[in-house]
Amino acid sequence: MNFFKAHEKIYAAATSVVAAIFLTIFKIVVGITTGSLGILAEAAHSALDLLAALVTLLAVRLAEKPADAEHTYGHGKIENLSALFETLLLFVTCGWIIRESIERLFITHTHVKATVWAFLVMVVSIALDYSRSRMLYKTAEKYNSQALEADALHFHTDIWSSSVVILGLACVKLGEFFPSLHFLHDADAVAAFGVAIIVIAVSTKLGIRAVKSLIDTAPHGIASEIKNKVEQIDGVIDCHNIRIRNSGADVFVDVHIHMNGNVSLSKAHSLTEEVEKAIQTIAPRADVTVHPEPHKNKRKMRRKNKNRKR
Repeated sequence: MNFFKAHEKIYAAATSVVAAIFLTIFKIVVGITTGSLGILAEAAHSALDLLAALVTLLAVRLAEKPADAEHTYGHGKIENLSALFETLLLFVTCGWIIRESIERLFITHTHVKATVWAFLVMVVSIALDYSRSRMLYKTAEKYNSQALEADALHFHTDIWSSSVVILGLACVKLGEFFPSLHFLHDADAVAAFGVAIIVIAVSTKLGIRAVKSLIDTAPHGIASEIKNKVEQIDGVIDCHNIRIRNSGADVFVDVHIHMNGNVSLSKAHSLTEEVEKAIQTIAPRADVTVHPEPHKNKRKMRRKNKNRKR
């Protein structure tokens, strides 16, 4: 199972690398020949997507390494680091795009050629980004991979940013047909600015999620859900001291339960296994540790058992 899991994740990441190489080269060539800042901004975005895809590929490979003496919880945090690294790369790109956009709008004015190739490269980009994002999202959801989800989010964002660039090129073309609308020639720079704003917004959310995973922030609401689920189990008096941490695609859950201290060790062990299975219905594939404790309040225990019989 682990072999096929690793193979599928690595295949998804590798196809992204190949597609990113093609799109980056295609956009650079068309962007230079047409003088479109919007397309060059997309080329820079694709170039960083390529770097991010390479980092993701490396992260996915390393994250699949089994736990060892130095990394007792495995190497899953590498995926979270990869997602944070991708976010920082996107912020750098957006800074360059915004600077170039402002310069073209207020300082230098560059003529943009809205050729058939300019539109074609963006249409091809949208088609490839759509297919990549769908495949990556499916694989990320299947294996709970934040690194692949970050890649998928990048390419899904590219669809919207490419659409903005096409709109900018269309405005430039419209300005060529109708000289009175000459102000539309600046639409390309405005479109590039729009690309940067979209990417910043999405990257900020991605970065926050990556940081939360790295500092072991528990998913919202899951602790109370686990508590309610476990306390429904016959023999469990209460569930407390719930701790949850993510490590890449892996989830680790530690819980303490109060139970009848007079039961045999065998029954106590069976109860902890039942608790583990109950938690895994909420967090599939979670690594669960259950710490049973004898409950001293026998009156509360009898009252709970009586309520169950009713």
